[in-house]
Amino acid sequence: MNRRPTRILGLLAALAACVGIVLGAASSAQATSATATLSAGSLAFVSAPPSVSFSATLNGQDQNPTTTQALDVGDATGSGSGWNITATSTTFTAGSHTLSNSATSVASAPSVACDSSVTCTTATTNVTYPYSLPAAGTAPTATKLFNATANTGLGNQTVTPTWKLAVPASTYAGTYTSTWTLSLASGP
Repeated sequence: MNRRPTRILGLLAALAACVGIVLGAASSAQATSATATLSAGSLAFVSAPPSVSFSATLNGQDQNPTTTQALDVGDATGSGSGWNITATSTTFTAGSHTLSNSATSVASAPSVACDSSVTCTTATTNVTYPYSLPAAGTAPTATKLFNATANTGLGNQTVTPTWKLAVPASTYAGTYTSTWTLSLASGP
């Protein structure tokens, strides 16, 4: 009797069984989990608020020179709590001459844009405009210039108010100065 065909059949059966085990193991999937721990960062001005400078040539008429101020805000808290910018100032003074304590204002809502190469949720404000910057010989209590309502203002973004200075026709020539204080705080 020839055992060779039986032996070949046995080897083929063993080979088929091994292939089945390997294929069965390769198609088996296992579920697992992954975690990402994201710690809260801070809320701060990305850079110090820049100085503001107005310029006008007196011409015998009332004037309203304007200028912009880019306020770079970074909200890395991941809280969605919102934030606010408050402002106050001293009276614009040149020697014994002053401008009105209500001389500085923002006529309409500032523009808001994500910083370059940043994905952010731009701030939505509920501050009413026009806004009048408080001023006095000693800076009075600050008021809200702009805010980010809840769930807005996340990430780095620049808020740019356009400031307007009321210069009456009767203003004396000179270099008028004022000290401005801008603060950033959590919450709308």
